Amino acid sequence: MRLQITLVLLAFSALGSRSLAEDPTTIRVGSKSFSESVILAEMASHVARDAGLGAIHVPGLGGTRVLWEALLAGHVDVYAEYTGTMSEEIFAGEGVYGESALRAKLGELGLGMTGSLGFNNTYAIGMKEEVAERLEIRTISDLRDHPDLTVRFSNEFMHRSDGWIALAARYQLPHEDVRGLEHALAYEAIDNGAIQVTDLYATDAKILKLGLRKLTDDLAHFPKYDAVFVYRSVLAQSSPSFLSRLRSLVGTIDEAGMTAMNARVELEGVSESLASAGFLQATLGIQSVVRERNVFDDVVRYTVEHLEMVGVSLLAALLFAIPLGILSAHSDRLAQPILGCVGIIQTIPAIALLVLLIRPVSYFWDELGFPQAVVALFLYSLLPIVRNTYAGLQEVTPALRESAMALGLGPMTRLWRIELPLASRTILAGVKTAAVINVGFATLGGFIGAGGYGEPIFAGIRLNDYTVILQGALPAAALALLVQGLFEIVERLVVPRGLRLKPVS
Repeated sequence: MRLQITLVLLAFSALGSRSLAEDPTTIRVGSKSFSESVILAEMASHVARDAGLGAIHVPGLGGTRVLWEALLAGHVDVYAEYTGTMSEEIFAGEGVYGESALRAKLGELGLGMTGSLGFNNTYAIGMKEEVAERLEIRTISDLRDHPDLTVRFSNEFMHRSDGWIALAARYQLPHEDVRGLEHALAYEAIDNGAIQVTDLYATDAKILKLGLRKLTDDLAHFPKYDAVFVYRSVLAQSSPSFLSRLRSLVGTIDEAGMTAMNARVELEGVSESLASAGFLQATLGIQSVVRERNVFDDVVRYTVEHLEMVGVSLLAALLFAIPLGILSAHSDRLAQPILGCVGIIQTIPAIALLVLLIRPVSYFWDELGFPQAVVALFLYSLLPIVRNTYAGLQEVTPALRESAMALGLGPMTRLWRIELPLASRTILAGVKTAAVINVGFATLGGFIGAGGYGEPIFAGIRLNDYTVILQGALPAAALALLVQGLFEIVERLVVPRGLRLKPVS
């Protein structure tokens, strides 16, 4: 078992080389999974390059908590946040309100904050204009008289301290069947009439496009959500020129300007990088070089990243799971604990596991996304390989084992010469299952910035662009089929011919 553990660690050591190669003068910028956050992150990246530094943008890192954990762990150096989000979610229940209180609290954590960029992107509750007009709904309080409306909010809003529970209590709203929905999908749902009420951001470009009415917050429930950049305090010593340029953005973006940039991305199809570069040039005279996107090059990059995740995780799982399966098959005392543990791991939702791994994996690899995705895929690969190895060895008849013992063959010789060859087809089926599952599950790595085919899938969901979604979904499906075919070839090479023959009926 020591050999297997050593080999697993060597397989995982490939992860470390990715972060060790990073330039210490490179600014790592993070963003959440909505366009405005990505635009502001691209803006910070352009500013870093203008300061003569490198910049890496890790886009679409799920919700607030994912990005916050990444900042605390040092995986990202800076990202755009909102004062209301910090007060009501990150520091919920701690009474941290106002700019001075936020700065003091952030300082305790080794973080800093710029002043307001100039706009307040507060939450709002919205409906289609014609529906609201027909039902005479103008304020949030008016919703009390319409308990039959279908209400869906973004998953983050459902659990915020200023979200649905607090909103319903403040306004005494009677709606009961209220569920979470991905924010980008809510726009499509409200446009086609599947839902009537959802949460909006004040600067959403689709408010005008879809003809949505922002209901008046007549009880002033929502606090101010001034946009700011939150950063690691060490940048003051390591990259003072970057911080100086970043602070030059304070007060330069009003609500109309931010809405216009969102519209260029979401309605006109302009890239976030180009939209932010245009603003910087017009406002601060900063010239930025924006690389034009090449779909072929992007798909090649996604494929390489996806194969890296699947390959490293599957190799590590093979080195660890097959010995566990052998141990389970030869020890009745250990069989159920081992099978039970790998079975429990399989029941943990993939996205939850990815988020849970952010902090512990940070102790070993100074990178966000790829290492966590690989460890998660490794854990998910254990069950099919362990269980099939166990089942394959259990199918070896006692008579064959007794015959081998009668011939004087030792335990290891029996294992390598008789038991494993006889179980090889079943074991390989488990490996094939794990590989195909990994190809699909690896797309979830896009949720934490791991790259691969998940990156265009999550970007397409955010932009409601099916073409972008298909740039990840179709290659992922093709890769799964390719992996399936490759294992059919491997089976012919590895499994003894006699075990591959079909019985004569």
